[in-house]
Amino acid sequence: MTSRTVTIGSKVGLHARPASIFAQAVGTCGVTVMLTDSSDKTVNAASILSVLSMGIEFGDTVTLTSDDDDADTALDSLAELLASELDN
Repeated sequence: MTSRTVTIGSKVGLHARPASIFAQAVGTCGVTVMLTDSSDKTVNAASILSVLSMGIEFGDTVTLTSDDDDADTALDSLAELLASELDN
């Protein structure tokens, strides 16, 4: 299992536009990615509704995980995306 822990950089957290951008990026990355919040709730990161249901805020720490081979590059880019401001 490959994982990355990241602090959310979007000032509005993972709501609406940032969640959509993130879920779309997961959907096109070619690996299955799970998103886990600080309360250990885990969802499929490609599902925008699941991501929105987590209520992730600015500054929260989340963990991305994947059991797929060659997930390192995908998780690196997704972690970088989450750490940036996505609501511009």
